[in-house]
Amino acid sequence: MQINGYQINYSEEELRRKMTEETLEIKLISPQFEGYLNLSEGNRKALRHLITAARMINDVALEQDHPLNLIQKKALEEAAASGNAHATWALELFNSLNGVAGYNGVDKEPVEIFDGIHLLPGHNFYPADLGAEEFQQILLQMLKAGKTAEVRRILSARTMVRRHGDELRAIDYTDYFAEQFSQIANELEVAAHYSDDEALKDYLGWQAQALLQNNPDMDMLADKHWAVLQKTPLEFTLSRENYDDEITPSVYDNVELKRLLEASGIEAVSKDMLGARAGVVNQDGTELILQFKKHIPALAAKMPYADSCRQSILDGKELKQTMVDADLADLEGDYAQCRGGITTAQNLPNNDKLAVKTGGGRRNVYHRQVRMSVDKEKERKLLDRLVDPALHRFFDSEADHLFVIGHENGHSLGPDSSYQNALGAYKHIIEEHKADTISLAFMPEYVKAGVIDNETLNKVYVSYICGRMFLIARPHNMLPHRVAELIQFNYLRENGVISETSQGKITVDLERIGEVLNRLLEETIRVQLSKSPQTAAAFVEKYTEWSSLSQKIAAVRQELGVKPYKRIVRYF
Repeated sequence: MQINGYQINYSEEELRRKMTEETLEIKLISPQFEGYLNLSEGNRKALRHLITAARMINDVALEQDHPLNLIQKKALEEAAASGNAHATWALELFNSLNGVAGYNGVDKEPVEIFDGIHLLPGHNFYPADLGAEEFQQILLQMLKAGKTAEVRRILSARTMVRRHGDELRAIDYTDYFAEQFSQIANELEVAAHYSDDEALKDYLGWQAQALLQNNPDMDMLADKHWAVLQKTPLEFTLSRENYDDEITPSVYDNVELKRLLEASGIEAVSKDMLGARAGVVNQDGTELILQFKKHIPALAAKMPYADSCRQSILDGKELKQTMVDADLADLEGDYAQCRGGITTAQNLPNNDKLAVKTGGGRRNVYHRQVRMSVDKEKERKLLDRLVDPALHRFFDSEADHLFVIGHENGHSLGPDSSYQNALGAYKHIIEEHKADTISLAFMPEYVKAGVIDNETLNKVYVSYICGRMFLIARPHNMLPHRVAELIQFNYLRENGVISETSQGKITVDLERIGEVLNRLLEETIRVQLSKSPQTAAAFVEKYTEWSSLSQKIAAVRQELGVKPYKRIVRYF
């Protein structure tokens, strides 16, 4: 079957199988959810407008992701509405990927719904025919011609880039998406009108204005007002993250260009893909998370090379960090691009954002509905097949939530964005790996502080290793979290923490794991401090061997049935 002249790559039966047997449902809250019903009438109305805004943001993200996303989605929707079953299942896959193409976490090559429509390295941030080498050469010519200001705009996180003769021109998001941003801003202002929470009303007002003005300072002010939200009953985030852009960080691969950029004081920041989430803050879950928060300054002092660089936590000054657990009513845009996984938590703004660079705080939001969507029966079978029976009692999905808290806190520790961005294409892998390692290496500190006990500590270790390090397939560099997990698995195995019993089952030396992880953390921070993409590349290559043990684990996981696709079930 063809859609707008493009043949669907999969038969109806193949699509049906993917979307039934290979798909995990993430069920969000409904209008009957107790937390929603307990909101004031004004906040219930406000939430519905925030959901409307989030869905508008999804259209922006679709356009950022691929030039054909919106037109192909519309055509699929029309064909599905007419009763075409093939188009209906293709639309299901489109909605899972939230686009015409994307990785699924298992297959090495991207999943591409249509023949002839490929995943683009620069997505739609850059011209579809622009490669990394040509990009670097154009920027070199522009810098040598004195067009430094335009190069700075091109390498900004908030611009779409288009050809302009032999050169490139950057268009700010607020100009490129002016019509959409105006409509989103209106929904945010209406939500602010209905809400009775003053802090939320204040933030929504600033965020609306940031969408209407071509001024990075407005993003900064909106971020600062968002980051202080701690006691608000509603959750709304307009996220700006940049994992998918492969073109921008390539500038650091060109030695001459890197030198000229440094001389001009230009930092290349990958393009921001917009996302949006809306929901209700869960107060009980938030209380647990806040128990971990108060220990972050003490952990900052224990970081390797803490005195050698400016840390993300702002050199141990007052901790500006809020944290909430959220029951989700909607996930859109970047959050809904379920390409190999779906995030369980997030710590924003990122270190490259002006709000953080000028002393603003950060905010962690944890996704209850995502972390509760697990297959308990499959977990039990996996343990039976692969893990030493003596460790089974330590496997606990709630302990994994504690790891995630430590991971998100870990993003607030260690070298700041100037070190992270300098690693080019490897910055996301190293940063996610750093946050993982901080969480695991510092978890014993929470035992000393009385936040958790030794039994729980062992549960965190075993649940992380067996739940996350047991990979479905060899990851590629566009899946930074999975690459990070492979690095840690190999490091622990190389140092004797992970091994196999005489019965061929995987076991863990729980006595030595903390010591080994601290050595790994020190090595990781040295990589960030190097500011060298070559050093980062060598580190990643060294620890990402795909061993026979990794292949054995992947084979068992695949035999038990892999669900690489996700379906977000919305009720509002």
